[in-house]
Amino acid sequence: MSGDGSTSWADQIVELLQAMRNERYGERVDMLDHSLQTAARASADGASDHLVLAALLHDVGHVLGNAGEWGLADHARVGAAHLGNGLPAEVVEPIRLHVDAKRYLVATDDTYADQLSEASIRSLDEQGGPFSADQAARFEAESFASDAVRLRRWDDAGKVVDQDVPSLDEIRELLERVHRDHVGSG
Repeated sequence: MSGDGSTSWADQIVELLQAMRNERYGERVDMLDHSLQTAARASADGASDHLVLAALLHDVGHVLGNAGEWGLADHARVGAAHLGNGLPAEVVEPIRLHVDAKRYLVATDDTYADQLSEASIRSLDEQGGPFSADQAARFEAESFASDAVRLRRWDDAGKVVDQDVPSLDEIRELLERVHRDHVGSG
């Protein structure tokens, strides 16, 4: 991701996150609060900086395309592709796989579907429904599958109305540091 030099990479990502303030996609909280809650849950769970950042950025793909009532069905891949040049695989791959993790969990955990919000249930159909046994096996073989499952569970829990969340300014330093470490300092 490169701009004209007037806006830093981190500024561009923060702008995408701020655009999420205006979107809900059927959830009770806006997508920015949802993303901040998801990142806070990852942090509280002792996740690495990379996974905390993946939790923060997992839904940016929704604002990069023409999202419908339940969001952009392919938002995980769209978001991962957009972030791929600026962040390492440890951030990008769990983002790319978090929708597949939902499809996997619905197929392999008998109680998981009961925990999903209405919006997640409705979007599941648009995303291809539960995995078949073969699809689940292929997902399990992915290098970042376990991280994607962790991200998915934080994602599902990050939909609480009026929950305190970190500010974007608090998260920005992490975003800048991980980006700088990935692309090098010069």
